[in-house]
Amino acid sequence: MDKIILFELNEVPIRIIEYYCKMRPNSWLSKNFGSLKKFETYCENGGHISPWNTWPTLHRGVTNQKHFISDFNQDLKEVDAEFPPLWQMLAEKNIKTGVFGSLHSYPPPKLQGNYSFYVPDVFAVGKECFPKDVELFQDINLKLSRKSARNVDSSIPYKDMLRLFGKAGSLGFKMNTLAAIGSQLAQEKTTPWKTVRRRTYQTVLSFDVFYKLLVKEKPDFTTFFTNHVASSQHRYWAAVFPTEYKDLKYDQEWIETYENEIIFTMSKTDDMLRRLAYFVDKNPAYKLMITSSMGQEAVESEPIETQLYIENHEAFFANFGVLKDDFAFLPSMLPQFNYFVKDGEKFASQLETLRVNDKKVHFRDLGEGRFSIDLGQQNLKSTEISLNGKVLPLDQSGLKNVVIEDKSSATAYHIPEGHCFIYHPSFQKSAIHSHQISTQEIMPTILQNFAVDIPSYAALPSQTILT
Repeated sequence: MDKIILFELNEVPIRIIEYYCKMRPNSWLSKNFGSLKKFETYCENGGHISPWNTWPTLHRGVTNQKHFISDFNQDLKEVDAEFPPLWQMLAEKNIKTGVFGSLHSYPPPKLQGNYSFYVPDVFAVGKECFPKDVELFQDINLKLSRKSARNVDSSIPYKDMLRLFGKAGSLGFKMNTLAAIGSQLAQEKTTPWKTVRRRTYQTVLSFDVFYKLLVKEKPDFTTFFTNHVASSQHRYWAAVFPTEYKDLKYDQEWIETYENEIIFTMSKTDDMLRRLAYFVDKNPAYKLMITSSMGQEAVESEPIETQLYIENHEAFFANFGVLKDDFAFLPSMLPQFNYFVKDGEKFASQLETLRVNDKKVHFRDLGEGRFSIDLGQQNLKSTEISLNGKVLPLDQSGLKNVVIEDKSSATAYHIPEGHCFIYHPSFQKSAIHSHQISTQEIMPTILQNFAVDIPSYAALPSQTILT
């Protein structure tokens, strides 16, 4: 039995890793790429693929045609009972387990049981996690994520930062991390666009906390999820690979500004992998599994000057006759807006009539009063909002055309192909890529490793992945 660190590198295709190795030949990834056991993964989900439906496929061993997870903060009680996530199955079989940031991991289990630590994803409704002293970090991490959903909030939350850095030692922040953040804030004074890198530094802080927990607890199985490279790819793929577009609409100044951002985010990933490899080298009972649930590639797009968002939740709901105590804003990834509404049936019937420039606003009724509303209309020259057939003045609608600071749209988007790499110091150098595997194979592979019975609904792995 191997102990496993599952490093969840969201949406990064193999070609980005190979590109990084080429551009940074002295990096850990470049030096060790030849000895990694390599697979291209393929997500077999139907319909639109996104991280909130592809990671459940990887974690649960079934596609979205069975797990039906499509949005954050769904009620997963029935799904967890029928198709439980990997960490739940392992913990129930007395496998010492740690979870850090994996999607759909909120709320934490009521009983810690065989969990060494449990820190839910950044779309969690609350800060609850354990060990208890990590809640301060999780609380601030959630706040920062909410503030920097599309445009990065350039303000500095001094009070929160003082609280956080006051606990630097106990949380595990390294001195070079704190120095790098200080340097980042200084650079923002002279180069304001670099505020976009704050998203990456949130991940760096998260990793420091995770690494201390890993070293202290040494769980048999653990996860760590990061979205920082995926975020950069979506925004800046066109700056890195401008020749991949038939009609590139971004100017040279924009390209020169952001052409190194994917390399920057990958360099922070490389730092994390170097530290994890060091841990594995010192603790050879472990293997490091680096994986995505899908990938990205270039898509035609144009610069975004503005997007239509819900800026004032109370004003928006007042138009539906919903008081502020009768709804709750739930975490989501823009341009989606997720809510709980007490009278869901009445709200749904009215929401059917919401129009922007005479086009129906798409939404999903997730049941039990939960709704996901899709907005984000781009570069509107005029904005006419109507509800129940009556025009709503924009300034009373709760909606606003928000200026997008970096003008980036989705210059890259989701594809089913991702990656799965395995590192162990005993592996010999081999540049040969193994065959493609389904993301559904990863869950049963890990169960098999721990001698846990594979559920009847999950397919047996088509080939050996870990050894």
